[in-house]
Amino acid sequence: MTDVRFGLQLWSQQTTWPEVRESALAAEAAGWDSIWTWDHLLAIQGPWQQPIFEGWTFLAGVAAITSRVRLGLMVGANTFRNPGLTAKLATTLDHVSNGRAVLGIGGAWFEREHEAFGVDFGKSVGERLDWLDESVSLMRRLLDGETVTHDGPRYRMVDALCEPRPIQPRLPILIGGSGPKKTLRTAARNGDGWNTSGELDEVKASLDILAGHCADVGRDLGEIELTVSFPTIIRDRVEDAQAARAAQLAHNGLENLGGVPTLTGPPPAAAEMLRPYLALGFSTVIVRMPAPFDRETIDRLPEVLALLRD
Repeated sequence: MTDVRFGLQLWSQQTTWPEVRESALAAEAAGWDSIWTWDHLLAIQGPWQQPIFEGWTFLAGVAAITSRVRLGLMVGANTFRNPGLTAKLATTLDHVSNGRAVLGIGGAWFEREHEAFGVDFGKSVGERLDWLDESVSLMRRLLDGETVTHDGPRYRMVDALCEPRPIQPRLPILIGGSGPKKTLRTAARNGDGWNTSGELDEVKASLDILAGHCADVGRDLGEIELTVSFPTIIRDRVEDAQAARAAQLAHNGLENLGGVPTLTGPPPAAAEMLRPYLALGFSTVIVRMPAPFDRETIDRLPEVLALLRD
């Protein structure tokens, strides 16, 4: 488990840029490996009217003040942008960050923001995931330097070109979601990373399906970075961690986090919960963090890391 990495997902709603800047700098200083944020146009937790920042610009701002952490959306909404524009955004972020960009992408799910801004939401989940599959294949070709002409069910390109090329020889595409028939197939075909969450048995079932899709397309599952995410609060006493979580929930107009698994308590308890996921092959743990961003959790990452690397 010596290669375990930690990423920090800073919620982009109900916060300020000074808070983001301070937390990103603290995370890099504490040894976090990556920083992520959402890609939403309206708040998705609590009242939708709460303030929220746009994702790609958020990452560009973080790129300009950091020097080491990888940067990505967890995950981008494919419906928001043409895949050519998304490839250009990721490439620009790669240059601003000197080769630290990750192109995180998913099918999108929050209908309210599509309605609000007049973005086509599609007729069904299945249709959006078909769009995602077509889009990801085009992004991969553009990022890899092809001049792309394409006349598909959803997208059309004529001699599309992504220049300058990304700094990274292969800018990674990370797929978010666990849809068994379509999302995981897209991850198997063109994903360099995959993000999921949930209880251990649920995650293992999805991982087995992903492995099956990889076998079908002749790809080694080991080529895909496996990432799993949890809301996390570190305190020596569980009661103190719960109090800090309650303050975050209240700040975002929430009563709970919807029943997702959470890491709440001292570093040994967090490490113990994570070990079975790492044993499945997950190498990156993403900590979901609502505002107000918890500085103690950010600063105490090395304690959890040391236990997992022991």
